[in-house]
Amino acid sequence: MLLIETDSAPIPKGHYSQAVVAGGLIFVSGLLPIIPNTNQQMPEGITKQTEQVFANMQAILRAAKSDLNKLVSVQVFIPDIKHWGNVNEIFIATLGNHKPARTIIPCNPLHYGALIEANAIALIN
Repeated sequence: MLLIETDSAPIPKGHYSQAVVAGGLIFVSGLLPIIPNTNQQMPEGITKQTEQVFANMQAILRAAKSDLNKLVSVQVFIPDIKHWGNVNEIFIATLGNHKPARTIIPCNPLHYGALIEANAIALIN
């Protein structure tokens, strides 16, 4: 088992790793749309926040020798289901023809007032 940490994505504030590599897979922890190396700053709006989550995810996957095109499964948490369409558009723009398994879960408010959080499982390159 290998723990992944990169300063190209937000450093965890709690007792967890950004990702763990085990059994040929990368398990990425829940990611908020926090801009790395800031004091918990997030972009405004669901589109920019979703793009930031993908940027953070890409940075962690690269640190683990993988990439977004190796995603197997993504779980997305949104506190307002009205954002589902916007999130789906960013998935299409970011992943193109690659379609990992996905779950979108409407939930209670997220930490820091974020509009989205996502975790993922990916293959190692």
